[in-house]
Amino acid sequence: MYKLSFMLVSSVSAVCRQLPASLNTNGISLGSSGLQRTLCSSAVRDQERAASKQDGKRFSIFPPLPGQDSALRWGGKKYEELPILHIKATYNNTHIQLTDHAGQTMVRTSCGTEGFKNIKKSTPVAAQTAGISAAVKATGKGVTFVRVMVKGLGPGRLSAIKGLTMGGLEVVSITDNTPVPHNGCRPRKARRT
Repeated sequence: MYKLSFMLVSSVSAVCRQLPASLNTNGISLGSSGLQRTLCSSAVRDQERAASKQDGKRFSIFPPLPGQDSALRWGGKKYEELPILHIKATYNNTHIQLTDHAGQTMVRTSCGTEGFKNIKKSTPVAAQTAGISAAVKATGKGVTFVRVMVKGLGPGRLSAIKGLTMGGLEVVSITDNTPVPHNGCRPRKARRT
């Protein structure tokens, strides 16, 4: 597509140069300088559009794939250098842990450490409270932009992310790392009630 548009622009600019010369040799004077200006300015506009389309291919609103280089920066850091916030949402609790890009733990909290006991630990309200607490601790350490990795199917997976944003963190990307078995282990026997 780019080669086709380049050939089109080059042919239009060639016509811009040849048209006034042919009009002058035939003795026709139709204000050829105005015609030349119009044709050449449109050719310049086409070149600018082609250049902007080419530059637009480098910019993407989506985070880059691992190993790809991107011009996007969050707080002066590349995507690979951003801290990672791990959320493990189980049926009984929600654990939130912030690590740097190398994997060193910076902040750790859960619904249990926030004071919820027993069945209350598995509620979305508890996960949101833990998310707010983790965000406050992270901003105290100078973190503003994070990548989020969610694991598990618990009730607190979405409300924990909401708590992070309420606490003042900017979420760059959300990745689901929930392990999905391909018919691996045999399930437990059915519970009789």
